[in-house]
Amino acid sequence: MKNLELLAKALEYMEEHLQEELRTEEVADACFCSKSTLEKLFRYVNHLSVREYLIRRRMTLAARELWENPEEGIMDVALEYGYNSHEAFARAFRQIWNCKPSEFRERHRCSELFPRLRMCLEEGDFMSKKQVDISELYDLFCSRRECYFVCCDIVHMVSINNIACKAGDLAILEAFRRMEEAAGSEDVIFRIGGDEFAILTASQDRGYAEKVAQQISSRNGQCFVHEGREIPLSLYADVTRYQGSTLRYSELFGQLHMAIKEIKNAGVSH
Repeated sequence: MKNLELLAKALEYMEEHLQEELRTEEVADACFCSKSTLEKLFRYVNHLSVREYLIRRRMTLAARELWENPEEGIMDVALEYGYNSHEAFARAFRQIWNCKPSEFRERHRCSELFPRLRMCLEEGDFMSKKQVDISELYDLFCSRRECYFVCCDIVHMVSINNIACKAGDLAILEAFRRMEEAAGSEDVIFRIGGDEFAILTASQDRGYAEKVAQQISSRNGQCFVHEGREIPLSLYADVTRYQGSTLRYSELFGQLHMAIKEIKNAGVSH
């Protein structure tokens, strides 16, 4: 429990200070532990450093700002997230989104590429306690209570990550791009796990959701490029709808993961 509590406190502290200049040492001090202890534990559970997590969260929120506030200047967004120059912000943004902030604003919609992580402080298996937090979308879930989800999962993600961590990041971006191209303008794309995704459609028509899933699957086997190497990418994809008399976030989250598990077991890729 001590390790879980430490990680929970670290994640909460970072989220509260995302718009400030923040070093790993400061996060460790806030958690009353050494920098090496925090870094080792954070890498073990999350497979990335504290600094890498901070950059991913900041650039996810910055991307949302760029999309939701088209009149806001890019430099204003950069300053909001602790970058004092356009060049430094653009460099960090490209590291996560593989494009310039201006290009993102022109071509992409808002997506939760790296949602907030939380640690559930309950008894049980240590590795099962990390959760992606999409609770801020709860109001949207309620308003689309009868709408369908398209659930997706990258095929053989471990093999891609074994090539290089950057290859894994590019696979995530390519998966998002394919979902963006298949989804309608009112559909919302978000990430619910390492390589697990969902599209909340604006439709109660199962046929519409199935067409989205089919369009995503039609790209299976197409390649993205990492350092000159072509890497094929395929996604499992299928549709589901929330089952329950009352919408509870925890149950919805569990049902989406269960739907993805069933997709993988069945090998559904249309």
